[in-house]
Amino acid sequence: MNEFRVQQKLMGSAFELVVYSEDETVANRHLENGINEIKRIEKLLSEFDPGSVTSLINRNAGIKGVQVTPEVFDLIGRCLKISQLTQGAFDITTGPLKKLYDFKRKEIGFPSQQMLDETLEKIGSNLIHIGKGQTVYLTRQGMAISFASIGKGYAADRVKYLWKSAGVRSGLINASGDLCAIGSKPDRQPWKVGIPDPENQDRILLSIPVIDGAVATSGDYEQYFHHEGKRYGHTLNPATGLPVSWIKSVSIKGNSAELCDALATSVTVMGIEAGLHLLNQLPDTHGLIIDKYNKLHFSKNITFEKTK
Repeated sequence: MNEFRVQQKLMGSAFELVVYSEDETVANRHLENGINEIKRIEKLLSEFDPGSVTSLINRNAGIKGVQVTPEVFDLIGRCLKISQLTQGAFDITTGPLKKLYDFKRKEIGFPSQQMLDETLEKIGSNLIHIGKGQTVYLTRQGMAISFASIGKGYAADRVKYLWKSAGVRSGLINASGDLCAIGSKPDRQPWKVGIPDPENQDRILLSIPVIDGAVATSGDYEQYFHHEGKRYGHTLNPATGLPVSWIKSVSIKGNSAELCDALATSVTVMGIEAGLHLLNQLPDTHGLIIDKYNKLHFSKNITFEKTK
């Protein structure tokens, strides 16, 4: 079995697709189909593309419901279920909150409480109404949805589904460190996902073995700022509108890249105790949290290998 790979920036992330095959022509077709599927999903879901379904829904916030495809309708439905599961920690309506902060600057001030209060009136999965005929309605003007916390995972799952349907037995979809694996390596060994040190991304703290599963990490390595001597990450709490400050990194291992992607953000918001409690109740789902003091916290029965 030979290795074939392609790299491309998609959905704002560096994607790397890897396929093992004995036939170069077949492998390249799989890679091309994978790239095209990610492009299709990006065009479908991107909040920055005026022609996307997401933009159409957002433009009609507080005006009318928008009929969407079964694919988008089902994805939004799953997002609402994850929001319920995480008691609101996962929320696709937080877009307006993000406009209040500039995470590219390292020293910034907080928005006023009045600005937060006015914006929070537009935040909440309970304000999304899904109706008959597969319509989606954002019930208040100024609302906006974003799939930034679940889109990469969904795209990876879709590529995995296409590849497995086409007979791929060993492959990998890597979206900027979020990994979705098909089967094991050709030598039947598990794939290994390195968990970086939040203070030094070149240093791997440990690795998590994966066979036909996924690992997603949410960290504040690049997008964070300091305010009054305190470090805040880019993940926002939908309940308060404030950025999270107590967790540097969350990694989730599970069967679905989509769910891992969403839970990595959710656990960051929920905090260590509540986050681990949730993970310990979910089947085949495990997690690792690195707190602001660089201390590691593990869910039950997680398998990992320490770096030598």
